Amino acid sequence: MDPVRNPYAPGAGQRPPELAGRGRELDAFDIVLERVARGRPERSLVLTGLRGVGKTVLLNTLRSAAIGRLWGTGKIEARPDQSLRRPVSGALHMAIRELAPHHRDPDRVDEVLGVLKAFALRSNDGNAKLRDRWAPGIDVPAARGRADSGDIEIDLVELFTDAASLATDVGTGIALFIDEMQDLSATDVSALCAACHELSQLGAPLIVVGAGLPHLPAVLSAAKSYSERLFRYARIDRLDRDAADLALGVPAEREGVEYDQEALDLLYEKSGGYPYFVQAYGKATWDHAPQTPITADDVLMAAPEAEGELAVGFFGSRFERATPAEREYMRAMAALSDDPGNDMDAAVPTSEIAISLGRKPASLSPARDALIKKGLIYSGERGTVAFTVPHFGRYLRTQPV
Repeated sequence: MDPVRNPYAPGAGQRPPELAGRGRELDAFDIVLERVARGRPERSLVLTGLRGVGKTVLLNTLRSAAIGRLWGTGKIEARPDQSLRRPVSGALHMAIRELAPHHRDPDRVDEVLGVLKAFALRSNDGNAKLRDRWAPGIDVPAARGRADSGDIEIDLVELFTDAASLATDVGTGIALFIDEMQDLSATDVSALCAACHELSQLGAPLIVVGAGLPHLPAVLSAAKSYSERLFRYARIDRLDRDAADLALGVPAEREGVEYDQEALDLLYEKSGGYPYFVQAYGKATWDHAPQTPITADDVLMAAPEAEGELAVGFFGSRFERATPAEREYMRAMAALSDDPGNDMDAAVPTSEIAISLGRKPASLSPARDALIKKGLIYSGERGTVAFTVPHFGRYLRTQPV
């Protein structure tokens, strides 16, 4: 098979050639856009799931849908060491610039940009040297007395309200997309929830679309008790068999290539239906197959290459980020999460990890907390932990100690 024509695209946030199995989420978001544009009440949206299930791809696709309806949009990727103020300033600046050509009153647009600049400038530490201060690229004077109190919760509510008013003027909306949302600080999460709550009460046409790991709902709930009612949650999981076959088959058909049924059976078994793995195994199989139709033997020949690439780029790179104590903790998790009847790594009680390592639970807290902060594990339920990466336990069980 010609490797130049290989249609598969394993990559971080890279859209696959066929976005299979996400039709329900796309249709639901179209309804949200239309309802908000018509002044109907609607909740913001939160996507959750393990790494490799396509949350970022779906987030980008939803943003494209909003742009297609002439919404103002902006996107940020949360980081644990960064305040929300700067990235939100940049994202909303982009959204307002997208709305500005459709607005009849340039002075009104400048007025909101002045509020945005005031909000952005509050990120500068008054004690910082001049060269270290950040200057947002907004060519209007900063407003005074609006979104500049220094309290992120008050300022974010005022900024979102003013930005939404521009969208109301042009009959559309604003959508702010936040990837890795679980990495926001507790203060920023609380402020974001408060702003969304205020907007929902006002019926303002601004929504937040967040994506994060499975414990993100718990993070939001810890910040504001009403967050369970504030957002609509969508769990993004692995593809079912039909969707996985479409993800492989449709791009191949466009190139005049087919799969034997046995090949598709084996590819689903190997990938577990996880979108990133589907693309990785599909790409390797295409490169190894001599001709169409692609057979199960072609998959078997290609599997070691796909597994080797995953071991280095997907699993190994994450494992290397851990300290020796953290690796010991994860190896214990992997041993305890092995379930022969399930290709998923089960959640493990932290008490059992301590017993297997012959340690007191409190002595393992630093390793556990560091792994959660690094995004390698998460605590879905109190007293348990699980891997954020599918098949990570299986990978660790095959590695020499």
